[in-house]
Amino acid sequence: MRPALLFVMVLPVLAACRPSAPDAALFPLTAGHRWTYRVVTRDDDGISQRETLTLRTLGAETAPELGNTPAWRRRSDDGVDYWLRADASGIYRVGSKSDVEDSPRPDQPHRYVLKAPYVPGTQWQSSTTSYLLMRRNEYPREIRHAAAGVTMSYQIEAVDQSVDVPAGHFEGCLRVVGTATLRLYADPVKGWRDIPLVSTEWYCARVGLVRLERSETARYAYVTGGTRTLELESWQ
Repeated sequence: MRPALLFVMVLPVLAACRPSAPDAALFPLTAGHRWTYRVVTRDDDGISQRETLTLRTLGAETAPELGNTPAWRRRSDDGVDYWLRADASGIYRVGSKSDVEDSPRPDQPHRYVLKAPYVPGTQWQSSTTSYLLMRRNEYPREIRHAAAGVTMSYQIEAVDQSVDVPAGHFEGCLRVVGTATLRLYADPVKGWRDIPLVSTEWYCARVGLVRLERSETARYAYVTGGTRTLELESWQ
């Protein structure tokens, strides 16, 4: 679940020995932060599921698999760690690791969370997969097992947005929209169809991601989809 923003000015003598991640960024990276999200998933058959997701920042560290430059580590309570870096081009993920893996897997190429400049119209691409599309009568049901590496195109659509979530009211937020398509055999009548994958994300200064909406709708005989919404409940 993909990936925001970093404004940074550092002394050149420090740049070589540690990465920069000021807390005023739209994607705070320094150690000690925690975000708890309410996650609501609704499938296209009308079934809803609610759960909670917590992310924590663990600080900067080095890993041989990710090169010699320190990266900022984030951990999700679903058992996945992410490493990120920031520079003048934006902020991007350089590796990830699940609890069943021994070491981080590098992202080749790295995956932007947000790309500079942070103004409407800035575009970039990153790989994604399906999180919600399911086969109705085949196993494994999850389409993502056969749909890795789908290219999603992102664009900063707006700045200075207002967002209301359970954690409160936020101003001056940035909205990013990502779009992709995944071609699937839908059913014997409709045949092959391009299924739209749409991700809308809101990032707010000093807080980070406050809301995410993912849409992968598909109402076919062989394939079903749905929507998923993350809303910030609390943070520190």
